[in-house]
This record gives sequence, C-alpha cells and structure tokens, in this order.
Amino acid sequence: MFLHSVNLWNLAFYVFMVFMATLGLWDVFFGFEENRCSMSYMFEYPEYQKIELPKKLAKRYPAYELYLYGEGSYAEEHKILPLTGIPVLFLPGNAGSYKQVRSIGSIALRKAEDIDFKYHFDFFSVNFNEELVALYGGSLQKQTKFVHECIKTILKLYKGQEFAPKSVAIIGHSMGGLVARALLTLKNFKQDLINLLITQATPHVAPVMPLDRFITDFYMTVNNYWILNARHINLTTLSVAGGFRDYQVRSGLTFLPKLSHHTSALSVVSSAVPKTWVSTDHLSIVWCKQLQLTTIRAFFDLIDADTKQITQNSKKKLSVLNHHFIRHPAKHFEENPSIISDLTGTSMWVPVKVSRWTYVAYNESDKIYFTFPLANHRKIYTHVYCQSTMLFVVDCEFFKKETRSIQLPVTHLFSFGLSSRKVVLNTSGLYYNIELLNFGQIYQAFKINVVSKCSGVREEITSIYKLHIPWSYEDSLTIAQVPSNTEISLKLHIAQPENDSHVALLKMYTSSDCQYEVTVKTSFSQILGQVVRFHGGALPAYVISSILLAYGGQLYSLFSTGYCLEYATILDKEAKPYKVDPFVIIIKFLLGYKWFKELWDLLLLPELDAIVLTSQSMCFPLVSLILFLFGTCTAYWSGLLSSASVRLLSSLWLTLKRPSELPKDIKMISPDLPFLTVVLIIISWTTCGALAILLSYLYYVFKIVHLQASLTTFKNSQPVNPKHSRRSEKKSNHHKDSSVHHLRLSASDAEDSLRMHSTVINLLTWIVLLSMPSLIYWLKNLRYYFKLNPDPCKPLAFILIPTMAVLGNTYTVSIKSSKLLKTASQFPLPLAVGVIAFGSAHLYRVPCFVFIPLLLHALCNFM
Repeated sequence: MFLHSVNLWNLAFYVFMVFMATLGLWDVFFGFEENRCSMSYMFEYPEYQKIELPKKLAKRYPAYELYLYGEGSYAEEHKILPLTGIPVLFLPGNAGSYKQVRSIGSIALRKAEDIDFKYHFDFFSVNFNEELVALYGGSLQKQTKFVHECIKTILKLYKGQEFAPKSVAIIGHSMGGLVARALLTLKNFKQDLINLLITQATPHVAPVMPLDRFITDFYMTVNNYWILNARHINLTTLSVAGGFRDYQVRSGLTFLPKLSHHTSALSVVSSAVPKTWVSTDHLSIVWCKQLQLTTIRAFFDLIDADTKQITQNSKKKLSVLNHHFIRHPAKHFEENPSIISDLTGTSMWVPVKVSRWTYVAYNESDKIYFTFPLANHRKIYTHVYCQSTMLFVVDCEFFKKETRSIQLPVTHLFSFGLSSRKVVLNTSGLYYNIELLNFGQIYQAFKINVVSKCSGVREEITSIYKLHIPWSYEDSLTIAQVPSNTEISLKLHIAQPENDSHVALLKMYTSSDCQYEVTVKTSFSQILGQVVRFHGGALPAYVISSILLAYGGQLYSLFSTGYCLEYATILDKEAKPYKVDPFVIIIKFLLGYKWFKELWDLLLLPELDAIVLTSQSMCFPLVSLILFLFGTCTAYWSGLLSSASVRLLSSLWLTLKRPSELPKDIKMISPDLPFLTVVLIIISWTTCGALAILLSYLYYVFKIVHLQASLTTFKNSQPVNPKHSRRSEKKSNHHKDSSVHHLRLSASDAEDSLRMHSTVINLLTWIVLLSMPSLIYWLKNLRYYFKLNPDPCKPLAFILIPTMAVLGNTYTVSIKSSKLLKTASQFPLPLAVGVIAFGSAHLYRVPCFVFIPLLLHALCNFM
C-alpha cells in the first residue's frame, strides 16, 4: 500500500538521496587514514587503589569514586599513605572508565624509573559510573562539584611532606575536559588548585548532540565565564583533538573559544603534534603511545627542580607545551637555550662552497664538521635546507624562496571532480611550497594526487608531504616511498577567519632524483562527508519538519475532501524546501536591523540557530537545502518502516489471538483511559518522564496495531464483490452522517484513520528517540536514584501522555466535522519552520513544536 502511492520518479529520487547520504556517511566513518597509533602496554599488573572519601561526601555522591593508579612495587609502596609525588587527576568522559588512566599512568611510571624516581607522578582517576553525560546533561554540575571535592581530598594525601603540592594537574578526556573547565565557575573554587589542564577530544565549543537544555545551559555557563573572565584566567590549557578518525567529536569543536585564547591556551590536532603525526579516534586518544609519550615528556619538562612540583611559571609552561605539541626542534627542552655552541675536540672541518651538496657516510669514526660560507650565498639565495636519510646520507641546498613557491588554485566546488588543476615540479630541488589558493572553507574538499617519477637508482627514497594550515594547528603528514602515486585528502576542521590572509600550503620534502606532478580536484563524496560531519546532528530536525508538513497536508485533505491521503503521496506534495527555508532566511536578514532585533528580544524569542551556526563558521552554501532533501528522504523511509511494522505486528497479533471486529460505536474516551493516563503521569512524576512517554507510545502503537488487525479481519470476511462493498460502505457512511452521537466505523474510515495514525506514529517515534538518552541514563543509575532529577522530559510527558491516550482512540470520522480541524491543519507549516529555525542546533526544542499539532488534533474530538 505504501509503495503503491509513490510514483517511480519519486521512488528513484529517494533511492538516489540514500546513495548520496551513504557517500557522506562513508567519508565520515571510513574515509580516513588507518589507525597508526601504537598500543601502550603495562609491564606490570595495573592496580587501582580506592581512595577513602569522607562519609558525608560518599553519601552525597554514592555513584562516584576516586582511585589511585599503580603497578607492581609502586602500587604496594603507595598503599600506605601519605604520598610524595606530583598529583595528576584523570577525568573520563561520556561513558568513560576510570581505568582509562592506565596508559598514561604506566608510561609516566616507566619514565620515573628511568631517572631513578628523582621525580614521579601520582595518577588519580575519578569513577563517574560511566555516565552518559554527552547525552544527558543533568549530572554535569554534580560531576563538577565532586571533582572539586576530589582535588581537596588529593592534596590532603600529601599533607606534612617536604614538597607537598598545592595544586594538581588535570587530564580530561572528552566531556571530562569540559567538567575540568567548569570547575572555575564554582563559587568557592580557587583557581590556584589547578596548575595545568590538558583536554583530549573535548568538545569545548558546543555539545555534539544538544538533546536536553541542561547540556546547552552548562556549555553556556562555562564558555561565557571563560570568555568574560579571559584576562583573569591564568590557567595553562592545552586542547588536543583526534583529527578525522574521531567521528564522535569532530576536531572543530575541540578548539577553545576564540575570545578565550589568552596567552596560556593552545589547541592542536593530534596529526599536527610533533613526534606523533597520527590521527586518533575518540577512544584511542587516551592510549595512543605516540601521543602519550609526548604528553609525559612535557610533564617531566614542566617540573620545577626547587619545588619538585609542576612549575608555577606560566611562560615556562606555555614554552614547554609549544616545544612538545607545536614545534619540536629535535632536541631536549631548554628554558634558556644557548645561541652559541662550543665545538670542542680535534675534528675535521670541511668547507662546502657549492649551492647543492650530498654527503654519504661510510662508517667514519671521527667527527666531521661541515662549514657553509654564507657571504656569497646571501646575494643569490634566501634559504638553506638540509635533510638526512637514515643518518647516512645528508643532502643540502641553497635556494631562493620565490623559485620554490608555486601557486595552485583549487578547483570550484561545483566541478564535482570532473575537472582538475595541476603543477609539475621540473627542477631537482629538495623542498617546495605549493600554495593552495582559494581554499579556506569547511565545505571545500579535494583530492590531491602526487605522482613521482625517479630516474636515478637509489634505495628507499622517501618523500614527505606536509599539509600546513596556518590559521589553526591541524597539519597532517604523509610519507611516501617514491616513485609512487600518493593521494592526499584536503579538507578542514576550522574555516579560515575573515581577517586572515594566510594561504594553506602543501610542503613537499622531495628527492633530487625525482620529478613530481601535483594534481588537485574536487571530491564530491568528501564534500558530502563535510556536510554530514558538521551538520549531521541537525538531521532529526529536518526529518520532523518534513513529517510535520505531510501531517498538515493530511489534516487539510481531511478537512477539504473528507478523506485522508496516503502519507507518501502527501509527503511528495507538501514537503518542499521553499515552504521552510525562505522564512528562515528572511528572519535572519531582518535580525540584522536594530529595530527588528529589539522587537525580537522584546518577545523573548531565542537566538536563531542559523545565526549560531554563522558565528561558528558553519554555514555551507545550500546546506539547508541538502539537509532538507536528506530529511525528506529519511521521513519517507521511516514512514515506510513504521507502516510495514504496523502491518507485521498486526499479522503477528492475528496469529496469536482470535480475530477482532471493527468497533461498532466510536468512543473517544474508553472507561480505562482516565485511569491509564493518571498512572502514566504518576510514573512520569515519580520515576522518569522518558519512561512514561515510551509506555504511552507503546499503548498508542498497540491501539493502531489492533485497528489494523480488525481491518484485515473485516476485509478477509467480506465477499469479493466490489459493487456490494461500495453499497454497504455508502449505507454505512449514510448511517454515520445521519447520526451525530453514535458514529460507526466503516472499512474506508478505518483505512483513513490508519493513514493518519501512520503519520502520527512516525512523528512520535522521533520524539521517543530524542527522549531515549535520559531514559538510558535513568536505567543505568537506577540502583542509586529511583527518580531522575533533573528530568528534561517531565514537562513534555505531562502533555504527551493524555494527548497520545486520546489520539489512540481517535478516528477520522470523528474529527472531519470538527470546527477546529481547519485551524489544526494550518499549524504544522509554521511549526515546521520553527523546528528548523530553533531546533536544528537545539534538538531538545523540537518536541515542543511537535506536541502542538498533536494536541490540536486530539482536541478536534471535542470541538
């Protein structure tokens, strides 16, 4: 029935949109480099010593705990407190375990052993009971207060020691990093309690999925505090992102807000970290050996030899972090590096006067120093570059910068990869700068092909291609064995700021024996990937907007013709982007005028989501159109799924139970309906609102399945005589029209009702899905708390429960003569606009727009 109502062109369109969405999803979930992180291993059995908390604290936070990490003899020795090391506190993120501290804790222990425990770190970890704080924000404030108490408890463990610490360093993974930043917002918190904050894959800018207002309010509180108090915050902060492998938290969200970029804050992608050079997924960032080694080296370089604790000198802390995470000069950190080096001993000095020079070592035991006279070279050249291969071959050359800088404009966004641009490096140089012109937006994505052809015979010739983004630390490195054909993905985590004139560069460290050809072309699949990566979270809003348009069309069809059209047919007719997008664009335009903005604020209307996205440099050309098409496609297939599910469940019902008949008399309020409604409201009040919504939804589905089963039974029992069927239906309708108080349900009325109920089920399914995170959180913490507090779904449940109860007993025949039906059919259109205007970046607002037409639909039974 559902597929029969769709013409082949529309079906082809929906299949094509599925294909397009699949391309985007494939790029997000699979279109990245393989995992090149080395696993970090424990050399001794890891132990987690539970730290006893004060009884009042343990009673106030029964689900939370504090642990000290240790291995082997270290763990045995430190079971007897107090401690003598440098405290570091690890905060796990969404659904994270306190045991994730073991990787960095073990590496720090090995490093301390190497220096005979001259210095060592004590790694603590908080057990947040693996709470889903990225989906439910009601416990974020509670976690923050618990961490504050943990810091005070940790510092007491060092009381009476000669070098007792006065502060702790914090490493926060995912949402744990946000909780660490939130500490500064607490009234009684002293900023001096934290000496260093390192966050790993933490979404600082905005929540990944804003599913309740508690999350967005928490973000607003934290970010506003850091922005408004930027001058007074002297906390050295480093944010490390995972790169494109981390599809859970895109790297653009991990960059600290721009206004809070004071002198003590850094943001970097792991692929740009020296000696790391790898992208990490959301979990591997806590155990990636390359990154954890870099972090521990930085920690040991931060130690003050006098206090045997992390230095309080902010400049030194920032210098150390720059040294290890931004630009590593291939030597140990020196606080005051010497400009002049003393070269002692008897060694051979060899002057090199040529502009290009190669030296191959053959087991020389004596030192050899090479000198390059600069007097002559300075007149002709501007730069010198040297590279070594396996420490046996050294190549050096002098060159003029202009001769090695080549401009390569990228192809147009809408070339779809059909055209390309290329440059050929004919000279035999060792270093080139390819300037990628017109590249700086997040919706741009390209494939770069570097083809190398070598003439000389040389073993293991290696070329390095480094993509350098000057306005953010998101560089990436590609190593290729030449000759080869190497493909490099070119896309951004952060868009180029408007006032930034820098150009993205492809730095090529090449071989003089090879010729290189660089080609760039647009990658359409990666563009779709960027759309999904940056705006995929808004898709539910566009899906619900499309369903609302179809819902309004069905109500109007019922009002104007007396019949309800099929969901697929009305979706094709009503779900058009020009009914929604122009209104949002006009509102955004008018908000640029002061008088309209003042009127907007006077009406206490929230900020337009399109403006929020613009402030985050996330506006794509035609992105709303693309999302609307994806949303309509998803609405179609979800409608097909819900319709098929109802039919399947009704078949199962008929198999298990005796067939039922169509109701003879339509009763809008059955005897058990008030009792059931009261019970569900009590459940919502005493336990969890999302649970009550789910139970109401299941009751509604049960009623529709029962109606479908009754209709199937009725059709199977009728004689195969279309004329007789039509006559009996007419008689039934005549009887129905002549009686106002005793309505009877015919087969056509039942089919009409099922069409309407199919759309309502589709809407309610999405509302239930959006409320599921708080239900999952409640179930997970049921042994600690019977009542979810705060509960984001409770107000919605109080309205949806009676509405769904009434709609479950509603038939089209009972509302088609309602005076309220015309009004009810007109509401879904402005509400569909409202969903996009206010719900695309704030998903928790979407149900507020959905319950209004449902409520009006239910009221049509009484008016």
